[in-house]
Amino acid sequence: MGNVHMAWSFVVHISRHNRTLLLASIVFATVIVLLLLTPWIALHDPSSMTLSGRFSGPSAEHWLGLDHLGRDVFSRLLYGGQFSVSITAITLVIAAVVGTLLGAISARIGGAVDEFLMRIVDLVISFPDVLVALFLVAILGPGYGTLILALTLTGWTPFARMTRGLALEINAKDYIRAAEILGCSRSYIILYHVLPNVLRPLATIAFLRFGHKLITVGSLSFLGLGVQPPDTDWAAMLAEALPYLDRAPSLVLIPGLAIFITALSVTLIGQGLEAHMDEKMKWRHDNK
Repeated sequence: MGNVHMAWSFVVHISRHNRTLLLASIVFATVIVLLLLTPWIALHDPSSMTLSGRFSGPSAEHWLGLDHLGRDVFSRLLYGGQFSVSITAITLVIAAVVGTLLGAISARIGGAVDEFLMRIVDLVISFPDVLVALFLVAILGPGYGTLILALTLTGWTPFARMTRGLALEINAKDYIRAAEILGCSRSYIILYHVLPNVLRPLATIAFLRFGHKLITVGSLSFLGLGVQPPDTDWAAMLAEALPYLDRAPSLVLIPGLAIFITALSVTLIGQGLEAHMDEKMKWRHDNK
């Protein structure tokens, strides 16, 4: 009876997390679908101006109204979202690949290589994203590529540390020792034994980091270090509308909500997955 009660409690607990996870997944999926459908549902050129209609409210033709230059807010929101989310996704993918490979290599080789790579991680972590971005902007100039480069250079370290820690545990397993005895190379062991076993925890970290990166992208764009006119993103829209907060607060509220809702939904997905994994491991441990 004790085991049945424990199992039922685990199911109930996971179900509660799944409701939050399900809702967050629906919200995030809706955002992604809308951004993918932008060329078909954004009916106006995001850069086209109608000065006579400045600050117009929502209408059948302009669903979210017009901004301070008479540009369609809904179209700019969608195209701006493409920039914000794509920059975040590209940065995260590159950082995850680089960090995962370096972490696996560091754990597998060990010794001086491991010590050197971990000191590099400590060094990179000591530099804030904004500081690195400012330094690169001074050299390369602001823009899409500079923003991706800056965030990639500072974003791979969590993946490297997580992968190294997981890989050290995996390297102590009997099947790894068996592969070594059979003469398998280090690269084979990393690719076919280590990496497949660290991908699930890394996926959780990736979701958690996505929300953080999205806000960082927004912060840098708000400072003018991101995409440049006539292109835009959510934070750039917010920065442009800030001087007109008293006259048209919706111009600030709309892109601000887009950043908040997207970052919150993807963070809740990561937290839900993390809680599910923790509870599953605890339940298995208690029932051994």
